[in-house]
Amino acid sequence: MRTSAFSFSSLLLPLALCAQLLAAAPAHAQAAKYELDPDHITIAFLVDHIGYAKVLGMFRSARGSYRFDEATATLSDVRIEVETASVFSNQRKRDEHLKGPDFLNSGEFPRMVFTASSAKRTSERNFEISGQLELLGKSQPLTLQATWNKSAESPMGGPLRKPYTMGVSARGSFKRSAYGMNYAVSNGWVGDEVPLIIEFEAVRQ
Repeated sequence: MRTSAFSFSSLLLPLALCAQLLAAAPAHAQAAKYELDPDHITIAFLVDHIGYAKVLGMFRSARGSYRFDEATATLSDVRIEVETASVFSNQRKRDEHLKGPDFLNSGEFPRMVFTASSAKRTSERNFEISGQLELLGKSQPLTLQATWNKSAESPMGGPLRKPYTMGVSARGSFKRSAYGMNYAVSNGWVGDEVPLIIEFEAVRQ
């Protein structure tokens, strides 16, 4: 019986020490959730037109969120949703064509969605975000090169509330044909490569 008691005490002692160490260890900071400010977001694109010039277009309606730990610069859970019917290229007939089945087919596919579970930090304020772009019912890899411009309390919030805001610039590109959007690709009238221009401010929740 004595030997058993001694063995039991020997087991309890290291367990108690481990518990004390865990209690004393500092808690890791949690990644904060950010939501894109709908009043300060630009999602634009460029598409070549018969080699003469590029047409600049944009989407007027988008939303999204992500998580970011500023202490470790860890980015995760990125999701950006774009309303395809909000496309605008400053020419009414062209916009209607873009919404139709030759291009975005907004009636059947009302959203274009980019998601990424994580990102690679390439320098102090630059990130490579490798994710998936869902468009026209298909999902294909898309990588965005993003720059963390600034994080601070926004002076635009008024005297009672100054929301903590993060500003980001991102660039990327994809091929229309990868999603089955083949209109005027073979004859070169409309470019296949679609460069993306993304600028936004996001508010910490």
